[in-house]
Amino acid sequence: MNGKTDSAAFILGIFIMLGLGILGWQLASAALKYKSFERTVAVKGLSEREYPADVVIWTLKFSVAENDITKLYIEMERNVSKIKAFLLNNGLNESEISVSVPAISDVYANQYGTDRRPEYRYTSRQAVTVYSSKVESVRSLMTQTGELGKEGLVLTGNEYEAPAEYIFTRLNEVKPQMIEEATKAAREVAQKFAGDSGSRLGKIKSASQGQFTISARDTNNPHIKSLRVVSTVEYYLSD
Repeated sequence: MNGKTDSAAFILGIFIMLGLGILGWQLASAALKYKSFERTVAVKGLSEREYPADVVIWTLKFSVAENDITKLYIEMERNVSKIKAFLLNNGLNESEISVSVPAISDVYANQYGTDRRPEYRYTSRQAVTVYSSKVESVRSLMTQTGELGKEGLVLTGNEYEAPAEYIFTRLNEVKPQMIEEATKAAREVAQKFAGDSGSRLGKIKSASQGQFTISARDTNNPHIKSLRVVSTVEYYLSD
């Protein structure tokens, strides 16, 4: 009886060992296949384009000094009217022009530590701002501000203190094409890498779109915008 039991236990042990061996081989084979399947390459693709800005913001500033507050307001209104007439007569619309609230200072009230009073008691600063999609028209007007000087109006500030601002608003229109270009460029790089390493390029494992950047092409042409995006794509590789 004991002999039969021992034989059965021995046979069962052999089957268990065979089963564990087969399982171990299958796991090892699966691990090797998985490791092979996980061979990847991560590459970057760039898309860069230039577009003209489609919105311009231009601010014209002036200041007035007077001893009579009433005359000060009258002069400010006169200056605003001159600037608006200059803009409207050159093709801009009323809706594209806005006027800031004047900033008035009483110099006498702010005077400290001296008995010498300045020539003018009141000073005022004010601005007229253009927000327009007529970029080239506005750029042309920027070279004609001497016409305002002929009417006795002196603008304050310069292109460094108050430069015109140019905006590109059509990013959503061009974004799909640029992402496609960046992805295509990334694939070309990955294809070259795979070929050089004796591998074949597989499917995409992951992809991420970089942030779009919009900047002036150069300091002399701020109205021309350079758009740039970098996409990162990871591909599977196989032998």
